[in-house]
Amino acid sequence: MAVSFGNGNGRAASRYRPMSDINVTPLVDVMLVLLVVFMVTAPLLTVGVPVDLPQTQAPPINEPKEPTVITVNKEGLLYIQDSVVPMDTLVAKLQAITGSNPDAVLYVRGDKDINYGKVLEVRSLISNAGFHKVSLVAEAPKGGQAPATSAPAPAGKR
Repeated sequence: MAVSFGNGNGRAASRYRPMSDINVTPLVDVMLVLLVVFMVTAPLLTVGVPVDLPQTQAPPINEPKEPTVITVNKEGLLYIQDSVVPMDTLVAKLQAITGSNPDAVLYVRGDKDINYGKVLEVRSLISNAGFHKVSLVAEAPKGGQAPATSAPAPAGKR
């Protein structure tokens, strides 16, 4: 509270007025610091196993709930979400995570440099365990152009 003192002639009491302005500078400082902190930490919230995904023209799948992600990285290691899992315990861990729900949504991600057979082996293992909703994950091509494809030859002209 600010107090105004007079010049000593006894009229100080009539000039006393409390300060009614709100100092917003500290509030702005705190809000700017919080803004910077959230801007820096927001990209870090989408962590996962780094994988270089192949590109595809398929439309993205819009699922309302969070799927379980199985990843095969460049070295051939298997991950469920962010934890390493041996191949022989993959099905048991998936059943424990999903509660043996055959309709649980599972995504299989594989590095584009890994042998495609390894990714299919993982997908086959998951499908044989009774899971029905298993999808392979790929990235959309950069630049928005469709890859060149050759048309099939007409019958009889091969």
